[in-house]
Amino acid sequence: MFGRSLFAVFAVVAVASGCGGGSESYASIVDKAKNDKKLVIGVKADQPGLGLRTPDGAFTGFDIEVAKYVAKQLGVEPSGITFKETVSANREAFIEQGQVDLVVATYSITDARKQKVSFAGPYFVAGQDLLVRADEAALTGPEALNGKKLCSVAGSTPAQKVKAEYAKEVQLQEERTYSACVDRVLGGQLDAITTDNVILAGYAAQHSGKLKVVGKTFSTEKYGIGMKKDDTAGRKAVNDALEKMFSDGSWTKALQASVGASGFTLPQAPQLERY
Repeated sequence: MFGRSLFAVFAVVAVASGCGGGSESYASIVDKAKNDKKLVIGVKADQPGLGLRTPDGAFTGFDIEVAKYVAKQLGVEPSGITFKETVSANREAFIEQGQVDLVVATYSITDARKQKVSFAGPYFVAGQDLLVRADEAALTGPEALNGKKLCSVAGSTPAQKVKAEYAKEVQLQEERTYSACVDRVLGGQLDAITTDNVILAGYAAQHSGKLKVVGKTFSTEKYGIGMKKDDTAGRKAVNDALEKMFSDGSWTKALQASVGASGFTLPQAPQLERY
């Protein structure tokens, strides 16, 4: 009886230790990719053109294509990738806990985040912008928002930045999701949405002919690929993969396919910041 109970305990521990799905049993994601041919990658699920879960459960968008390309360079086929939904608030925790191996989720590189995780990239440089109705001619930038109704998501800072620095008389409206903001702008209840331009471009592409990105950025957001803080080998390998993606045309092709329909002006590939 004791022997069977002890075996059961060991079995539970063994199963539990393998549940995280991340790279906790390897010194680097390079080793996990090489040996297991599998990676768990954290992505957004609600951003059209960047990271969006479709009704059939698949993920599409520019971040998804970047993730697939990088994984392929590390030796992992698309079939070996498990995409795990992340939100802004849990990205560092997922990496630190080993729930994911990489995060590719409009993840801005900041000094504060570098204290907890490591970054490769940037693979894209975004800037805060405005999304308005396609027939809107007066809203040419953030300084034109005095007396207008501006939407952003709860807990984010872009709308506050507009009020503090550009248009003190703007009326701020917070919604739980950007898609809720989009619905209210389309319906005429609100005038504009603010967040990163490439995120807005995804919504513009989703509602082609009805919404447009103003095209006047007023911040700099460098999107990086997050991983465990001490994974120097992983950071180098991912940067090498990104460099190849930039040079062989795959980066431009993925961006065009993801957000090109919005009329978004495609930038040049950014300069990697290796450290």
